[in-house]
Amino acid sequence: AACRRPRACRVASPASVATQLGKLWADGTLLTDIEASIYRISVGFLIASVLAIPIGVLIGSFRTWEAAIEPLVDFIRYMPVVAFVPLSILWAGTSDVQKFLIIFIGTFFQQVLMIMDNVKRVPADFVGLGRTLGLPDRKILTRIVVPSALPGIWDTLRISLGWAWTWLVLAELVAATSGLGYRITVSQRYFQTNTIIGYILLLGILGLITDQVMKALGKVLFRQDSRS
Repeated sequence: AACRRPRACRVASPASVATQLGKLWADGTLLTDIEASIYRISVGFLIASVLAIPIGVLIGSFRTWEAAIEPLVDFIRYMPVVAFVPLSILWAGTSDVQKFLIIFIGTFFQQVLMIMDNVKRVPADFVGLGRTLGLPDRKILTRIVVPSALPGIWDTLRISLGWAWTWLVLAELVAATSGLGYRITVSQRYFQTNTIIGYILLLGILGLITDQVMKALGKVLFRQDSRS
């Protein structure tokens, strides 16, 4: 639809974007939106990761479990997350639980398959060495497979965290009363392009910060792996 207010529809200047963000920060709106979004993404992403890691390790290590679980996970991951938004509202209402659910659906199934691949990349010689030493499967898994796959699993979490920001914004665009996505929707209704652009840039900055933090932590946690 054509814009009925041409002046409002013009691309906002950097100065107007900065000024608007300053006003929203001064009245507490910006901080409230950031806190709401960070809380939602932290809880939703944590739930998805805590469940995805053991399942991914399990199906990556044992063919029986892979045959039982992998086809179902692979099937669900091709379903568009957008299609689940109205269903999630019916199931969980418009509370934060609905936001957690969207983030979970958008990241969990991808994480499971990527972690499975991380586990499968562990050299077969490592597993063979464990069997030569007479270690049972449980100890081979916990002492050899998982430690060897951890750097790859960490990278999987870092990549999927970027996706989580996208799904969070999707959830807040549809059903929310606070958050970065919600503020973009409200601003769109009133043609507040300076707020829209400011919040989009802010989302990019927050995503970049979380990515760099994860990358830095990965270098600290797995520096021996990175040197080898």
